[in-house]
Amino acid sequence: MNTLTVKIPPGLGQELAQVSEQEHLTKSELVRRALVAYIRQRNQSSPIVSALDQAGDLVGCFSGGPADLASNPGHLDGFGSV
Repeated sequence: MNTLTVKIPPGLGQELAQVSEQEHLTKSELVRRALVAYIRQRNQSSPIVSALDQAGDLVGCFSGGPADLASNPGHLDGFGSV
């Protein structure tokens, strides 16, 4: 097996030691499992999805608002003002 040295902040080291003890695993085994899970999740994740794709069913579902809300800068008057 290869050896990898990783620097982690003290708080994370304490959490790692605590979980290692609770799970009855070495810290190395716990980190290996976490890396495997991360890499699998990353490889299986779908490509980046746009906000429109995620909320596409909500587009156009509201009625009664201004028809030119997206194109009329006048609707932003006072927005962000203190």
